[in-house]
Amino acid sequence: MEEPRITDQEPRAGPELALLLLAAFRSLIDEVTRELARRGHPDVRASHEFAMRAILSGADSAVALARTLSVTKQAAAKTIVALEVRGYVTRVADGGDARRKQLVLTARGREMLAIGGEILNASRRRWAEHVGHAPLNGLEESLRKVVGESSEFLDTAGWLAKSGAD
Repeated sequence: MEEPRITDQEPRAGPELALLLLAAFRSLIDEVTRELARRGHPDVRASHEFAMRAILSGADSAVALARTLSVTKQAAAKTIVALEVRGYVTRVADGGDARRKQLVLTARGREMLAIGGEILNASRRRWAEHVGHAPLNGLEESLRKVVGESSEFLDTAGWLAKSGAD
């Protein structure tokens, strides 16, 4: 039986695709972070947005946030404190259990997410102007076929941290 033939391109193709996708993600996130700082939201990190989106999706405690983000409870608690200090999140008494405090986004937190969305939309428009609308739409459709319809990968920060663990 003849062994499959490997071309010079194939050994680099997979790693290059992964690095290009990562670089595109970083480019978007870096642009959003810079623009958010310019618009009055300094020191915002991608992990903060993941946490805030998780809270919007129902992760209303440190335990729930840790589970959703795939991080330790201590890491979730640290993120919550950072978000509280920046005025993006607050804790309110649970109507059913006065001892329990629920995490909720503040108006400032919702504003930051809205501005971040506007910036990402503007970035997408620039990308479409640069590479063309049809190719960008095709790329998005292809990526949906690969990863599925869900674009909610809120555990990405935790996943990345764990992937580097020994």
